[in-house]
Amino acid sequence: MLEKLIIQKTLRVPASTGAAGDGTPVARQLDAALLDVGFSASRALLEHVGALAPAPAMDLAATVVSAVRELVGDHVQHNAYFIGFPDDVPDTVEFWVERLRAAVLAGGGTATDAQLRDIMVSGGVNLLDLPAYGTYQHTYAELLAVHDDLVAAAGDRLTVLRLGDPAEVEAERLYLALAGSSTPHGEADLAILGELAVACADGMQPTEIPVRENRAVLNGIRLVLGRPLLGVDTTTDVLRLACQVSGGDVSLAAPTRFRAFRRPERRMLLAALNDVVGASPAKLGDVVRYAERWKRLGERLHPHEYDQWPHAQEVFKVARGERRVPNLAGRAEEAIRAGAIGSAVSVLSAAPGLLLRSADRLLRLASAAERAAVVEAVTGALGSASGRVLLSLREHVDNRLTPASARMYASRSRTAWVGPDQRPPLPAGLVAELSSLLDAEISARLPESERPLVVDPEVLDVALPLSGKATEGGFAVLPRGSRALLSGELLRFFMYWRQNSRRTDYDLSVLLLDDEFHPTGQVSWTNFRHGRVVHSGDITDAKDGATEFIDVPLKARGHYVVPQVHIYAGESFDEVAESMFGYQTRARDQRGAPFDARTVRARSQLRGRGRVALPMVFTRGEQGWQAVWLHLYLAGWPSFNRVEDNTFNTADRVRALMERRYLTMSYLLDRWRTRAEVRTWDGRLPDEPVTFVGIEAPQELPAGSEAFTLDRLSELIPE
Repeated sequence: MLEKLIIQKTLRVPASTGAAGDGTPVARQLDAALLDVGFSASRALLEHVGALAPAPAMDLAATVVSAVRELVGDHVQHNAYFIGFPDDVPDTVEFWVERLRAAVLAGGGTATDAQLRDIMVSGGVNLLDLPAYGTYQHTYAELLAVHDDLVAAAGDRLTVLRLGDPAEVEAERLYLALAGSSTPHGEADLAILGELAVACADGMQPTEIPVRENRAVLNGIRLVLGRPLLGVDTTTDVLRLACQVSGGDVSLAAPTRFRAFRRPERRMLLAALNDVVGASPAKLGDVVRYAERWKRLGERLHPHEYDQWPHAQEVFKVARGERRVPNLAGRAEEAIRAGAIGSAVSVLSAAPGLLLRSADRLLRLASAAERAAVVEAVTGALGSASGRVLLSLREHVDNRLTPASARMYASRSRTAWVGPDQRPPLPAGLVAELSSLLDAEISARLPESERPLVVDPEVLDVALPLSGKATEGGFAVLPRGSRALLSGELLRFFMYWRQNSRRTDYDLSVLLLDDEFHPTGQVSWTNFRHGRVVHSGDITDAKDGATEFIDVPLKARGHYVVPQVHIYAGESFDEVAESMFGYQTRARDQRGAPFDARTVRARSQLRGRGRVALPMVFTRGEQGWQAVWLHLYLAGWPSFNRVEDNTFNTADRVRALMERRYLTMSYLLDRWRTRAEVRTWDGRLPDEPVTFVGIEAPQELPAGSEAFTLDRLSELIPE
């Protein structure tokens, strides 16, 4: 339902247009139901529900509760293998012996230790196939029966839901915000954009769609619906669009198997190509980069049948090599290989964004005499590049004073490769000069605010959302490199998955590292305990869904705690029906079932392409423990992945990320201080309208205020 999608994305509840009446009892029930899952309804929302007739009030309340339960992962049953977890978890070896003894006793009689030893030595037993291993031995209701109710604690999460406008207005607002975003979206937000594009196809459309992948998703819907395409101005835009409607990779990182197109669709695609090339023949230069894909697309579009679009036919001639068109990036690369840095800079000056992305390489290769010319060209390009490119370069140069201990390359699909950093550092004076130039340009682009900016300190360590591709969908999910302080005394990880068509075994594990990133221990299905860190037990089949937990007391030894999810067998993260990871925090004496939505601090989807997921790392600092988002995947093996096999790969990636300096909201707000009054929020409501920036906005801000919370932080990125 559209209303549910809006609630989950914005934490605003679309106002109902149902009949008026007395829905006060329903409002009271809604308030109680929300508190049970860690949410609270604003006064305006409760008053709105209370003013509806009972039937529409109940419909709205049911939608709200269903939406937030899904948001925090409470829509499924989180059973644990060991019914008493975190208590009564046996020693790993004792547990294996018990399962092995049960297998022998299945035939009657008794089994001696010698018999068990002989069976193990013979190699004729698969431990994972032992009786009762990997499947629940109790129902979810039986698990709840042996656990006390959750003891409420002052630190339990309470997230406020606010009343919004009617669903049509909220949908259009969210659609325009997502479509017009200046930063790329992740898979979850692209899916939301696609749904909204259907609902809003005949309504107001964005005046500009800066991100080309967003443009492809939106136009994919419009192509199927037969609506005019929006913002297509390069040949690659058409290629992305064809990939999108074929169910392929819009980023073009992986090949796409194009589907058959209906004749009206072929006409729209070829007409768009014809218009692009007719307006600017130089854009044929982009075709060579994806020549093979253009050939495959030509087999589906049959351009030779449409002589009325000759410019479109030229695209496929270039792809087949029948016509050669110079390519700007290719000409620059040739100049660089020839050592003509000045010529390369001259070529790249025609593409400011590409020049800035190549600045580090050009500066490293330039001679002392050429370096000044490179800096001059970079300076000239600053005014024409997007704000996202400027911020990316600013973050990059901030990490170039010294070689990194390990250099990490993270792809758009969130897989990562780590290698030695063989780049010579940039001179300190050059870094300072570039930083100053970038700071000045970024500051100049920030809008002046007539209202004071009130900033919640909790948002200062959130990494700037320069790309949604470095995040997962979910609840309270932050961009890669963001930090959040932990409260409570116990950290509990949970991982849930439900297979689609074949037996699938995921394994939740934790790797412990010291302050030098050396492994000090692990907890997984092969080792249920390490000190006071404890595993809930291994589940090997998830036909009806399965959950694994790990408890980590925050007084446990170690400097870094790295939760991981390994695919031992079966479907990938992209193939399963559902998969998620999250963490809870609890007080020492807080009891309750292993999962309780009120203690969930964050929940993210698991939808990457690797076989090992590294969602986050937890680190002990001077101010206490912090959660740091990773959003990374390791390739792993096709099957049988275990924490023991990825120890060093994981440690390298954690080190590379933890040592990198990320631009955070603190940087952006420091730039804003020259253009507006910036105050730190002290928990008290202001007396005048303000612009509030934080993870979550307080209730009852003065009329005329505007709030930029987690779902809107990307709107603060200057254009």
